[in-house]
Amino acid sequence: MATVHDHVRTAEHHSQAGEPWHARPAAEVLEALESGPSGLPEAATAERRARWGENRLPEPPRAGALLRLARQFHNVLIYVLIASGIITLLMGHLVDSGVILGVVVINAAIGFVQEGKAESALDGLRRMLSPAATVLRDGRRRSIAAEALVPGDVVILEPGDRVPADLRLLLARGLEVQEAVLTGESVPVPKAATPVPADAVLAERGSMAFSGTLVTRGHARGVVVATGGATEIGRIGHLIASAPRMTTPLLRRLASFGRTLTVAILVLAGLTFAFGTLVRDFAADAMFLAAVGLAVAAIPEGLPAIMTIGLAVGVQRMARRRAIIRRLPAVETLGSVTVICSDKTGTLTRNEMMVEGIATASALYEVSGAGYAPDGTITRGGAAPAEAERAGLADLARAGALCCDAALREGADGWSVEGDPMEGAILALAARLGVDMAQAQAAMPRLDVIPFDAEHRFMATLHRRPDGLGQVLVKGAPERLLELCDRQRDGLAELPLDLAWWHARQAAMAGTGQRLLAVAVRRLPPDRRQLAMEDLEEGLTLLGLLGLSDPPREEAMAAVQRCQDAGIRVKMITGDHPATALAIAGRLGLATGPGALTGRDLDLLDEAALARRAGEVDVFARTSPEHKLRLVHALQRAGQIVAMTGDGVNDAPALKSADVGIAMGRKGTEAAKEAAEMVLADDDFASIAAAVEEGRTVYNNLRKAIVFILPTNGGEALTIIGAILAGLPLPITAVQILWINMVTTVTLALALAFEPAERGIMRQRPRRPDAPLLSRFLGWRVVFVSLIMVAAVFGVFFGYERAGADMAVVRTASVNTLVLLEAVYLLNCRHLVQPVLTREGLLGNPLALGAIATVLLLQLLFTYAPPMQLMFGTAPLAAADWLVILLAALPLLFLVEIEKRVLRGRTAAAPAKA
Repeated sequence: MATVHDHVRTAEHHSQAGEPWHARPAAEVLEALESGPSGLPEAATAERRARWGENRLPEPPRAGALLRLARQFHNVLIYVLIASGIITLLMGHLVDSGVILGVVVINAAIGFVQEGKAESALDGLRRMLSPAATVLRDGRRRSIAAEALVPGDVVILEPGDRVPADLRLLLARGLEVQEAVLTGESVPVPKAATPVPADAVLAERGSMAFSGTLVTRGHARGVVVATGGATEIGRIGHLIASAPRMTTPLLRRLASFGRTLTVAILVLAGLTFAFGTLVRDFAADAMFLAAVGLAVAAIPEGLPAIMTIGLAVGVQRMARRRAIIRRLPAVETLGSVTVICSDKTGTLTRNEMMVEGIATASALYEVSGAGYAPDGTITRGGAAPAEAERAGLADLARAGALCCDAALREGADGWSVEGDPMEGAILALAARLGVDMAQAQAAMPRLDVIPFDAEHRFMATLHRRPDGLGQVLVKGAPERLLELCDRQRDGLAELPLDLAWWHARQAAMAGTGQRLLAVAVRRLPPDRRQLAMEDLEEGLTLLGLLGLSDPPREEAMAAVQRCQDAGIRVKMITGDHPATALAIAGRLGLATGPGALTGRDLDLLDEAALARRAGEVDVFARTSPEHKLRLVHALQRAGQIVAMTGDGVNDAPALKSADVGIAMGRKGTEAAKEAAEMVLADDDFASIAAAVEEGRTVYNNLRKAIVFILPTNGGEALTIIGAILAGLPLPITAVQILWINMVTTVTLALALAFEPAERGIMRQRPRRPDAPLLSRFLGWRVVFVSLIMVAAVFGVFFGYERAGADMAVVRTASVNTLVLLEAVYLLNCRHLVQPVLTREGLLGNPLALGAIATVLLLQLLFTYAPPMQLMFGTAPLAAADWLVILLAALPLLFLVEIEKRVLRGRTAAAPAKA
């Protein structure tokens, strides 16, 4: 006989012969596992536990704290910043060096805290495993720790149990299991011990109960076929651990920008040193200090701090809009998103079943409302039904609700269901029709029940009517109840069953993605106290059909449209049935023309074909975690920036691999939250659209900060180069440059991080994923403003030098000119293209005005405070000097606005020219 070691090999649950467990008869499975209906002998479990280990998910190797800390410094811009700090330290300026290195430490601390959180997704998975299990050992029922389960154990399942391992069912009575965390299926799945086809997808393996899922109804026994890492949930844990964490577009652009900037600075400093020593015959030590000054001038020391603070501001803004950011760079990535791959259940839909349609023998009715709340309306063709019709509908809803085991509860978070969600929907319908369930249950007490079973596909209850007669209430699959009914109720009359009518209604309602339940009744003699299957084989009267669905959120429909207007493609990836997925997608406004691709379809596509089809199709159904992961990777290979939403364990690997993983905060699993960069506090897709808007705003503000900072560095560097080329003394010293870069520039640039979203930001196309951080236009703006700043500073410098002013006064005037140029240019940068010479442009951001006022106060200290004069070599200026400085700086405001106007004119003319 084959050993357990031969049989329990992988999460695919294959036997030695290659036949999966779900396809084999129960007796054959027990034989293969060397077990029996009464379970394992206690003596045999120790050897199996030693061979297979405990029933827990394996912990992956994790980086140590020192390695995680070292990673935070592995960035070109950080290298440049460290070099800048060392240079200032060698120059003897301890305060400046401390500020620069302090920025490095802050950035590293933030990264250190965030690093490694994705791996804790596996901790979330472990928390989903059941802490205890009921098993048969030596023929006796025992409760043991779930970790002690071994392959071959026979487990007993009851309602409310979390399945402790992957089980092949041996016996199932009315068993239903909620598998949404694994499959995305929105309602509990009926289970049976009957084998299913070998090629059945995960959601259709009715003979299996999977670890981490929840028993909602019925009773069962099953034999353990996989534990720990070999379970389906363990396989997903392996996918999470092996999925790479994607870097963000901003970090990729910053890395590229930093490398380019570093090379340019080193080359420029070297050429300047060579020119000064070889051509101008300056002393080597003097030229070395000048080259150091040039490097300090060209390095944007404050940029990493501005980046970090700008992202942090975005985090706070998003938190106010119910989107919690777990990884700082994800803020900017949201602004780059081109595709949102969304799970259906609980994200685009409410994850609350609702009766949306009712069919009676004479009419179709529409039901409105929200989830399980009792508020809602019932209409027929847009009009309220007549009183007699409403009474008939109430009888139908009352019958369906009495044939239920669920209960509705109102809590702090609204109405929720205890038990089957479909039964909760029927109870909510009864409440909307004015049925008092407490009164109904008292008037018609339940005497007996035949639980729902996958074999007969209905549930039946026996009640005593107020007149003493017995009343059978039946609800179940329409095709099954149509076989059992011979009459239908139309108002007060009972007529022969019109099968053609009901088949037409069934097809019409199913075509909208609704799940159908039929409700029927039969009267029995008053002495009946027990219900038998024979009572249901004839004499049933059909009351009507109930069409149930997990409806789309109204706010999600508006958010999908908003994303599409912003050029973002929304794709639905779900484990649900294709017909249901297409129906919901149509209501959401997604493109359903190409139909839906299923997991089986995806398995037939190679990577090239998948990339092509992934771009064409917006609805993917019956998908597994591997399918979701492949789709994310296919879209990324096509150059898309992908956001993935989800709430289940099955979503976690794709959440981790996406550019932005977005988990549901209220109904999401811990595994999904830990794998994601962002968590929605309200589980609302509309919050994603709001977060995208904030992400775009953050990116725009970061670009404004870069376009603001770089001309200052460019102006400083060109001033030093110009002075060396002309053989003049430096207009601004290296220590004065540090003051400008780390104090005044950062103070002013911070105001741009708080700029509100510009009008029309969600009507713009997403920026190209491969677009450089600085576009050609912005590069021109940096050069244009740098040249204006150089001209203004040299103008003041030459004017004061020719007037015979002391060099300290000359340099103080030059520094203040450059700072005032920055203050003026800050107003230009509030809008990169749109004009700012308006009331809103000049006064619309009080923080900008406050930053300018703060910098002016700092410059007064820089100019007149004796300690500052000693530290920076400054001298006091007269009142007339400030007028000269203002006249030198003010033209920049108007020149940039003229340049913007020319640009807008060319942009407006471009379509006509084309």
